[in-house]
Amino acid sequence: MNLLSSEKISKSYSEKVLLDQISLGINEGDKIGVIGINGTGKSTLLKLIAGVEYPDEGKIIHANDLRVEYLPQNPLFDENTTVLAQVFKCTSPLMQLLRNYEDARQKFEKTPTDVLLEKRLLSLTQEMENQQAWTVESDAKSILTKLGIFDFDAKVATLSGGQKKRVAMAAALINPADLLILDEPTNHIDNATVDWLEKLLNSRSGALLMVTHDRYFLDRVCNRIIELDRGRLFSYQANYSRFLQMKAERDDMEQASERKRQNLFRRELEWISRGAQARSTKQKYRVERFRELKDQKALSVNDKIEIQTVSTRLGKKTIELSHVGKGYDYKELIRDFSYIVLRDDRIGIVGPNGAGKSTLLKMIAGRLQPDTGFVETGETIKIGFFAQENDEMDDSLRVIEYIRDEAEYLTVNGGTVSASQMLEMFLFPPSAQWTPISKLSGGEKRRLYLLRILMSAPNILLLDEPTNDLDIHTLTILENYLDDFQGAVIAVSHDRYFLDRIAEKIFLLDGNGSVDRFEGNYSYYIDCLKNNQQNSAGTKSGGTSSKEANYKGANCGATASKGTNCERSATNNASTHSKQGTVKLSPTKSSQVKAPETKVPAQRTRPLRFSYKEQKEYEQIDGLIAELESKISELDTRIDAASADFECLQELLPEKKDLESRLEEAMDRWVYLNELAEKIDRSHS
Repeated sequence: MNLLSSEKISKSYSEKVLLDQISLGINEGDKIGVIGINGTGKSTLLKLIAGVEYPDEGKIIHANDLRVEYLPQNPLFDENTTVLAQVFKCTSPLMQLLRNYEDARQKFEKTPTDVLLEKRLLSLTQEMENQQAWTVESDAKSILTKLGIFDFDAKVATLSGGQKKRVAMAAALINPADLLILDEPTNHIDNATVDWLEKLLNSRSGALLMVTHDRYFLDRVCNRIIELDRGRLFSYQANYSRFLQMKAERDDMEQASERKRQNLFRRELEWISRGAQARSTKQKYRVERFRELKDQKALSVNDKIEIQTVSTRLGKKTIELSHVGKGYDYKELIRDFSYIVLRDDRIGIVGPNGAGKSTLLKMIAGRLQPDTGFVETGETIKIGFFAQENDEMDDSLRVIEYIRDEAEYLTVNGGTVSASQMLEMFLFPPSAQWTPISKLSGGEKRRLYLLRILMSAPNILLLDEPTNDLDIHTLTILENYLDDFQGAVIAVSHDRYFLDRIAEKIFLLDGNGSVDRFEGNYSYYIDCLKNNQQNSAGTKSGGTSSKEANYKGANCGATASKGTNCERSATNNASTHSKQGTVKLSPTKSSQVKAPETKVPAQRTRPLRFSYKEQKEYEQIDGLIAELESKISELDTRIDAASADFECLQELLPEKKDLESRLEEAMDRWVYLNELAEKIDRSHS
């Protein structure tokens, strides 16, 4: 069943076109992940579908009585209301009943002698029974608890930014909806909560449309991927893993199309330069075609961020934490923790929300002093600290001014790269470099902030939730950058894929002061925890000693090797094998035999003319070319209409490829026949 259809919608901000004549259909059971580089209009598309904003062109058609629930990146809150009341802010009659009940209950608790208030509470209680609303309230409290919110009567004003976002998520999840729209739902929640949310969305009925950078989440929840690219929309009926394969196929098709366009242009150029015959009335459409090909904008290959690894020399002494401790409001977060950061460390810090992960990172950076113990930093250490918020970013500055404030030039592999060139690598073309920062999207600001950190040439990188608000493409390139980074990397992250990709050690903060260390990446750490749980279960049944079961993760096993190292090893092995297996082929005996010399008898010259077949071809070739071009034009129209349907494109594109191949052959034949005609004319003159 179709729930919603958008037809040829466009949206622009100032001179920037985000969505250009895109079409999208959402059906019941669709679980759609929207991806694309920051600034391509992902959040804008969600707002249009949710009805929060309206397109400049096109229309969006809803099914009758369609219920839509939308979680924006930056939700609005009533600071004076309670957590539970905020969850029930929806305008549906059921949510209105729950709000009225909550309001009456809180007032009656304050004035239990108020008879009228008591009667109202009893009436609302009966209505709750009739509407079976108690389960909704119970579900709301359960979801809030899962999201780490335990005080349901707390004022929203007292919550942190991350807690507010989780309250807004609870509101979106509890309200009945045919289409649930989520913008970056995995931001501000810990790894365990991401796992819970993943299972909840998989079990939920109705359609789902979301923007997220979490690649494991996309892979396990979504059955459809939508990619926004330079104003266009591409739909893939696949999860994230399958999307990567199909995306590679589309890129190959686009590059092949561009090569074909260039080839056609070359042929047309050859034709148009032939002079008077080409400019005959009969061939006017050919001249027009040449102009179209000439003016046609080339399909650019997907913009790529290429980061050159830059760092300051790192001495022998790095950073030493000695018996550090830290707590807030009588709660001990970190207790008696010691560690010496190694020059090539790759550490991921995990734990529940509020466990002290960011606190530990700030102490390592020297931005926060421990309550006990000390942190000693080497003289050559230059820290690049990527914070969760861009608080230090001056929105009044222009993009290039912000980067030049850090460095005008960088020395890379013996050469220099300017701030402007680095910005181009980070998808800020010259036309955008003088844009005020205030006009950038949230994701673009994070990308710019990351560039500034890297422009400082650090030798220790501290990353606090680096995956928040960065697009997948930027994350992939950042991960590749970290592979070659000559220094230590310590990252707080809830992104399981990112931790698997970059971490070789995991520090687990339990929120009660303990910091456990695990050798390996995130998946290996999870396996260790499962093994611990299984061993603990065996202990209870008398299978193992408790001492053996309660081993620390540091003894879980050998360090897991990074995939990149494996890939490099495999590449090297393949290269070696290739060299060893090379066989030089000798020419065959027949090719070495000298052909006998033969005398070719002299032939009589005869007047140059067309053969019967060539004459027919010469008369019909223009019509054939016109017919093929017409078919290609019609097919282009069909392809444009099916731009959101990749399966349909897979049927149409081979047909177009065949027609273009036939057209190229016809044009080659046209050139030959016209050259022959010119020679015939000259021989008769």
